[in-house]
Amino acid sequence: MATTITMPQLGETVTEGTVAQWLKKVGDSVEKYEAFVEVSTDKVNAEVPSPVTGVITQMLVKEGETVPTGAPIAIIDEVGAASGTNAAGTEPTQQVANAAAAPPATAAAAPVHSGNGSSNGQRNATDANADAALRSASPAVRKLAREHHIDIRTLSGSGANGRVTADDVLTASRMGPAAAVGQAIGVGTNFGATGAPAAMPGTPSKPPATPPASGTSTYGEPIPGTLVPLNQARRIIAERMVESKHTAPHAWSMVEIDVTNVWKWRTREKDRFERETGYKLTLLPFFMRAVVESLAAFPLMNAKFTPEGLYVNKDVNIGIAIGLSTNLVVPVIKNADKLSIKGLAIAAGELIDKARRNKLGVDDLSGGTFTVNNNGANGSWASAPIINAGQAGIVTMETVVKKPVVREDDAIAIRQMMNSCLSLDHRVVDGYVASGFLADLKKRLERMGPDGAL
Repeated sequence: MATTITMPQLGETVTEGTVAQWLKKVGDSVEKYEAFVEVSTDKVNAEVPSPVTGVITQMLVKEGETVPTGAPIAIIDEVGAASGTNAAGTEPTQQVANAAAAPPATAAAAPVHSGNGSSNGQRNATDANADAALRSASPAVRKLAREHHIDIRTLSGSGANGRVTADDVLTASRMGPAAAVGQAIGVGTNFGATGAPAAMPGTPSKPPATPPASGTSTYGEPIPGTLVPLNQARRIIAERMVESKHTAPHAWSMVEIDVTNVWKWRTREKDRFERETGYKLTLLPFFMRAVVESLAAFPLMNAKFTPEGLYVNKDVNIGIAIGLSTNLVVPVIKNADKLSIKGLAIAAGELIDKARRNKLGVDDLSGGTFTVNNNGANGSWASAPIINAGQAGIVTMETVVKKPVVREDDAIAIRQMMNSCLSLDHRVVDGYVASGFLADLKKRLERMGPDGAL
């Protein structure tokens, strides 16, 4: 039986995706849940698993081609899939690995002698590894490398079968010119008589004297006075933000919250928590716990606008806005109202780690009903975030500041204070509900700590 595979929706508002790289080819066998294609959007690069065990009979979309979500991209025939082999009788995973590692079929080059007497065979092995790294990188990664002026052939990939990933490129761009030399050691760099690595073939021995004209420096930073081209992620993010502002009438409100007690609670627990879980304990999970409790008290804040009416979501799925060096992602903690502070901390830590490693999947990015944004991590005092489409609001945690505060008994005390800002869709809620939600959130946070169990 033939199964048609369609372009998945990698996020609540994503309407199209790009086939970045086919991980299999026509005639290859694929196991159920085995990744067979890498798809990229403005939000994420994700490997898509096969829903069935079978043989790939058609690839309907070329690498680098963008199609709408739901469009057919491949056909897998389930007949005869149990054997798990292709027509050549070779295990598909091993076949892909062999192809990536095989040197190109070119004539032998003339012997090249280095300071330590390196042989022509060593040079050919180096070139083969470098070319394999370039071939195995997805179009999206190659484009990112061009934007950051990184030679993929000099990088040692951290992905499957040594594939160079976006993280590898971004790491190299942050390290600067020395990154190419350091990474090149992992792909067989020739060494001179002094023991220092020699320049790779086709790469300059020192940084260029003048900055590139593309608007991005060797270090990946924008250059004043130049034009930085829009990559696909930035272009689509811009479109989504404009669409949200034009579609949903935004309103804004802010409260100041005394987080002194919860700050003490978090300070007391953070070292033990990190030892036991491997994740840092920030103020975020405490804040999210208060948010889900306030959403229960004000369910319209967990609703969305539709032409037929206001749909109040049954589940409470909290999106976490995470800013990366190239784009913004909003992974989702599903059923966040069912989790303790410890559970929220671990769930958030896992998603943030996956986001930084470019490992977020389809399920990680879908189903959000309300969003939390920790702008305070960068020192922001107040902000007016744009609402994630299909949600009623987004609430922020701003930076925590020590300041003198007049208490109810007119005493002045030094307290840890934090602003929390709410952007709301005025089609869904009015100021009365929104201000009630913020006041409830403030009350819950101020009641937390300094003692308690996570």
